[in-house]
Amino acid sequence: MESIVDQPCPLCNSDAGLKMIALTTEIPYFGEHTQITLVCDNCGWKQTDFIAAEGKVGGIWSIKIDSVDKMNTRIVRSSSGTIRIVDLDLEVEPGASASGYITNIEGVINRFEDSIGIILRQAKTDEEFETIQKCNELLKKLMKMKNGELQCTIEIIDPRGHSQILDDDAVFSQISDN
Repeated sequence: MESIVDQPCPLCNSDAGLKMIALTTEIPYFGEHTQITLVCDNCGWKQTDFIAAEGKVGGIWSIKIDSVDKMNTRIVRSSSGTIRIVDLDLEVEPGASASGYITNIEGVINRFEDSIGIILRQAKTDEEFETIQKCNELLKKLMKMKNGELQCTIEIIDPRGHSQILDDDAVFSQISDN
């Protein structure tokens, strides 16, 4: 379903309205979800999120990455999900315009590598030698993870409960009110 939302674009303030595309599908082993995408035809701004058809409980999904076989584990991250590679102290929190996505463990690692690559390209002076060194060390560890040579735990923390790790070894724990 496609419709126009009578709101200006949050990026370019175009009054042409935003296009909203809603698509409801069944994600295997995860249930029915609606993917909602807002698009500005003027500047190209886009935001996507996934909303579960049934009510969800906020929680933390975690999985131990202990082999190269885990690279294919499916990840559904909503716009409210924080992804962490616990053992490497890496974390991506959702921002105000965060988008949801569906990927696998390898895709999550690739996203971390891309982010570290941006920092590495910006740190080009001798004064930032420690940053360059730390980035290179993290990239090596992420490559070892992808090759099954380094065991790490990945977590998704989602207070809305729309994110999930789709694997028999994934563990869910409810976020407590305490």
